[in-house]
Amino acid sequence: MKVAVSVHGRFHAFELAEGLRRRGCLEALTTTYPGGRVRRVVGDSVAFHCAPWIEIWRRIGQKLSISSAMLDVSVARAFAKFSARHMPLQADLFVGWSGASLEAIPVARARGMKVIIERGSTHIEDQTKTLSRVFAAQGLKFNDTSKIMIERELAEYDAADAICVPSNFAAETFIARGVPGEKLIVNAYGVDLSKFEPSPTPQTATKPRIVFVGRVGLRKGVAELLEAFSTLSDRAELHLIGPVELSVREILARHAGESVIVRGALPMTALPAEYTRSDIFCLPSWEEGFPLVLLQAMASGLPIVASVATGAADIVTDNAEGFVVPTGDVMRLADALGTLIDDEAGRRRMGKAARTRVAEGWDWQSYADRAIAHYEKLIAAS
Repeated sequence: MKVAVSVHGRFHAFELAEGLRRRGCLEALTTTYPGGRVRRVVGDSVAFHCAPWIEIWRRIGQKLSISSAMLDVSVARAFAKFSARHMPLQADLFVGWSGASLEAIPVARARGMKVIIERGSTHIEDQTKTLSRVFAAQGLKFNDTSKIMIERELAEYDAADAICVPSNFAAETFIARGVPGEKLIVNAYGVDLSKFEPSPTPQTATKPRIVFVGRVGLRKGVAELLEAFSTLSDRAELHLIGPVELSVREILARHAGESVIVRGALPMTALPAEYTRSDIFCLPSWEEGFPLVLLQAMASGLPIVASVATGAADIVTDNAEGFVVPTGDVMRLADALGTLIDDEAGRRRMGKAARTRVAEGWDWQSYADRAIAHYEKLIAAS
């Protein structure tokens, strides 16, 4: 079996490509990342095609504050056309990222390939509806997903042989929108267990440290996290790591205090140390697929407090590896955090359980192996 992978950016595609390469299944990797970065993943034995000018345009557009909806569509179209032009002549399967595969699908079909669309989040209509409601609750308008992008993704969902999502929560949103369950592949992501490890020495800080990692914005539940933490700020510290979005700057100002530390964006290389300096990981998102930071925190030996919408229930059992709380429920969020703040022995027990759980098949090669098994099944069914 040979697989062509196409991704506008990086996401988890490089880990997938590396796992496929190790098993001799990767035919080609097409991406917007530069050749040097790609070569470190697949070497010189596998074909790869790079469109770094598209990545440069995307990043310049973000710095110039070009409408994200407009920028996303222009990048998606340009990359899908690039991917179509560089489609392998022979492969069994085309795996393309949602939104940026539409123009490549007919070419893959014409060359006899099955098509899988990778969607790293919930159904795009469900995502848009949820985030529109979350922004409206703060008196804001959600404009980050255009009708054009929604139409592109819906067309991709229809054209694909299968849609791959990373959690059962995400899969349920597709089923609720009428996508047959048999068309969905659920395959949770992985983590580098050698890079993210528990601290060899227990934390000794006076106050337990809660760490949040991700875009500091409404989608990630930061407004609810700050409200919940306001009742706990005398007993713990909250560290927010990630780029701060305009949508929450006023909210952050209202909750500013010595116990809320806004760290800003940090390089990926800094994250392992940040986890080991922390005592609790919290991610109360309104909408996700299956965040990589969740697995990173678990691998680092942290107990988890996460919302249902993160997909955490696929790996976290209440009072075992942490707590999964109802999405948007500030009181339940505060209760879960308060329980862990006040119970040092419980934190250590759950953190140890989290590391054990994630080590049981949640590494990147296991992820790739599961993907290959799904691919083989899809091809065999033709």
